[in-house]
Amino acid sequence: MKFTTSYILVLAIGTLLFSCKKDNYEPPKSTFSGRVVYQGEPIAVGHNQVSFELYQYGFGKVGAMGHTIAQDGSFSTLLFDGEYKLVIPTAQGPWVPKAANGKPDSLNITISGSKQMDIEVMPYYMIRTPQLAAASGKVNATFRLEQIVTGASAKAVENVTLYVNKTAYVGEGADYNDGTTTIAGGAITDMNNIVLSVNIPTYAVPQNYVYARVGVKIAGVEDRLFSQVVKVTY
Repeated sequence: MKFTTSYILVLAIGTLLFSCKKDNYEPPKSTFSGRVVYQGEPIAVGHNQVSFELYQYGFGKVGAMGHTIAQDGSFSTLLFDGEYKLVIPTAQGPWVPKAANGKPDSLNITISGSKQMDIEVMPYYMIRTPQLAAASGKVNATFRLEQIVTGASAKAVENVTLYVNKTAYVGEGADYNDGTTTIAGGAITDMNNIVLSVNIPTYAVPQNYVYARVGVKIAGVEDRLFSQVVKVTY
């Protein structure tokens, strides 16, 4: 079959226009934001450690869109307008998993323009009145732990840790702490007066501050509960 030069040119132009049309679809513009909270108080988590999933209705069988919760308990993502199902997988977060019929519980949400919504959860513990300050070359932390979940669903404290880092990303992993100190849960004699201290690291480029927060490892739960990050000057 022979093709004329004119035919080939028309075909090429058509293909180019179709490709441009595909590439010029409007990006998502609606912001879905909020916090994971307990009674209105944000639940701080590890950096890039806890996520939730969104499924959009009306587009056939598509996979989950994963979204990470920031270390201060907030989230924000851009979406197309439409109907979505929000799911927090049962293995995510330092809180009691929400489940129905053995599957992660879900929440239907409608996006039509920007939407702000908090997600209420039930943490096993809450870190109360954390105080972090520097003295004598150390960062000192005092706080108390309130047990929220009691009875058959209660879980013990495996350990508590104080983390310090030169940047505002603070937590587990070599990239997120320059120094730590840990107390085993069994060594805590008073949940209302927990005290931790860690030496202030020495940096090649001197600075007069570090960032710090405490984390609680709950037995049988992968993700730690954290206090909010505090900038500690010295």
